[in-house]
Amino acid sequence: MSGEKFEVRAKCVINATGPFTDNIRLMDDPTVKPICQPSSGVHVVLPSYYSPESMGLLDPATSDGRVIFFLPWQGQTIAGTTDKPCKVTHDPSPTEDDIQFILKEIRSYLSPEVHVRRGDVLSAWAGIRPLVLDLSKKPKAGKTESIARNHIISVSNSGLVTIAGGKWTTYREMAEQTVDECIKSRKGAEEKLNAKYEFSQTDHVLLEGASGWTPIMYIRLVQDFGLDPEVAKHLASDYGDRAFSVAKLAALTGKRSPIVGRRLHEEFPYIEAEVRYAVLKEYACTAVDVIARRLRLAFLHVQASQECLPRIVDIMAEELKWDNKRKKEEIDNAIEFLNTQMGGAVNKESKEQRSTMSFTKKEMDEYIAKFTNIDRDHKGYITIVDLKRALKASGEATVSQEQLHEMLNEVDINKNGQIELGEYLELMSGLKTGKVTGSRLAKAVDREYEKTLSVDRSGGGL
Repeated sequence: MSGEKFEVRAKCVINATGPFTDNIRLMDDPTVKPICQPSSGVHVVLPSYYSPESMGLLDPATSDGRVIFFLPWQGQTIAGTTDKPCKVTHDPSPTEDDIQFILKEIRSYLSPEVHVRRGDVLSAWAGIRPLVLDLSKKPKAGKTESIARNHIISVSNSGLVTIAGGKWTTYREMAEQTVDECIKSRKGAEEKLNAKYEFSQTDHVLLEGASGWTPIMYIRLVQDFGLDPEVAKHLASDYGDRAFSVAKLAALTGKRSPIVGRRLHEEFPYIEAEVRYAVLKEYACTAVDVIARRLRLAFLHVQASQECLPRIVDIMAEELKWDNKRKKEEIDNAIEFLNTQMGGAVNKESKEQRSTMSFTKKEMDEYIAKFTNIDRDHKGYITIVDLKRALKASGEATVSQEQLHEMLNEVDINKNGQIELGEYLELMSGLKTGKVTGSRLAKAVDREYEKTLSVDRSGGGL
């Protein structure tokens, strides 16, 4: 944090640096061959209605051979993923192409009534998979047989223990085997570890917060502290029996119910006390630590994270004695993080492309009249069916659902399939400026408009 450098001595060094594995190995031995093949994987978060609460879907064979899934996660839906070679960086970022690939793939798994919209992407991020070569197999050009399907552990001539590859679901096994290898490798060394045990002893050790947890523990939080039930469930799920320590830090709300637990954002169960707990007990030092590495709100909703930042920074400033200059730096750094690494920038760019209107007053009036003409039943909106009818009238009798999605890709359609006037105007503006794919819709709308004689020109009657 301070930039100060100092020397640390150890009897055994474990290299567990993910995609940076080879960087450390080369520091130990400049002659070693790289074993890490970094691959970028992008995930997006969508609203909860994209998946049932307790059911997900995974397809290991997509149109181009990649894996696609969408699962309920933290009250939202997480979908992914991409898989392509990348450079190792501290700041991996999702691209618009990656996001569009995921959206395109999941469309084929959902009912035609569900419109997968670009505007539904609440956050997007890229991670680097540290795929590693199995040193026991000979690499073959264009083949993946030499890629380790699990993890590998190796010990260099100097005694550096490297753990590489693996996945989230096996992290405890990876740690156990790495510690075992570390103890084993130092048995004949000049500086022995003098380990108390021959093997790792954590196989049956519960994670922090697990010892007192039960599925209905949240009820005690509601009864003992007066927390909102949704907040109590969140605290019990995320902190286990440590939730009581968080609740003790919660401030009064000033309401009859809930009594304590001020929310950081009305749409999420995170409370202000969690920020204090993150600083006091979980070593959070920056605003990014809180929104991304403690609360995980940045992964769920970029815009909501940004809206919470001022209050989060104020609370951290109280605990860490920050001045106004430091508070501003924290907010600026967090916004930069949200924009570059959590999809904020690509979301904003896509939204601006959808919402930039370039009409004269005369053109605006004409497009409003066209919308009114298509909306023959005066519902205040048009539907996919209305669009198909307009396209058929323009001479294109068959239009696939996919083609309609392409036309409407830049417009935020309501989840019930209704296109309101504002969204229609955004689409027409995009067509006019060339920012929306395809011009068939504009031609169809013009033809529908020309077919009907206006009341003004007919003198008010037939």
